[in-house]
Amino acid sequence: MVQTDNITFHYKKRERTFNFPNIALKEQENLLILGKSGIGKTTLLHLLAGLLKPVSGMVVIDGVPINLLSHSQLDKFRGQNIGLVFQKSHAVRSLNVFENLQARLFFSRKSINNTAIDALLEQLDLNDYKKNKVNELSEGQLQRLNIALSVIHTPQVILADEPTSNLDDENCKIVIELLIKQAKRTNANLIVITHDHRIKSSFSNSITL
Repeated sequence: MVQTDNITFHYKKRERTFNFPNIALKEQENLLILGKSGIGKTTLLHLLAGLLKPVSGMVVIDGVPINLLSHSQLDKFRGQNIGLVFQKSHAVRSLNVFENLQARLFFSRKSINNTAIDALLEQLDLNDYKKNKVNELSEGQLQRLNIALSVIHTPQVILADEPTSNLDDENCKIVIELLIKQAKRTNANLIVITHDHRIKSSFSNSITL
């Protein structure tokens, strides 16, 4: 469950204050947030992830008002309950695909289940590449690894920032279908923030900033 209530944000060196619409997602509901560049899409995602703290308002995930948590509490909560898919990969380049997923579980303080990792890699068509280093993957494979890293710890919320903007039409469709499927598998809320209108038909809930 994800709820926001009258959240605003202001960067110190900018005059503009961002005012964001309220969000109210029940269990397993997904949301597409559309908007052009500079409108505050990534700022909103960072607020939802607890990477930024709102000037006013509240962000509540699974009943927890995350902007009231201490830094250590927030780090622990984010690691266990939030999955992040960024445009650029945050995978560790010195590790192979399988080791990256083991590391993600370790830092999420979840038990390392190699069988579950193998099953997820199979679902994402990455099993043949589990011993490959990150720089040996194609763009599509790298984005599928990003998805794997965002869901392996079974988070409550998956937040995706422009996950399809660098992909062709075929891989765009594949990535969105995989995100929706993985969110459903883990009973998570999926929130995708993008300017890519190609994926609008995949979501029943959407807002435009």
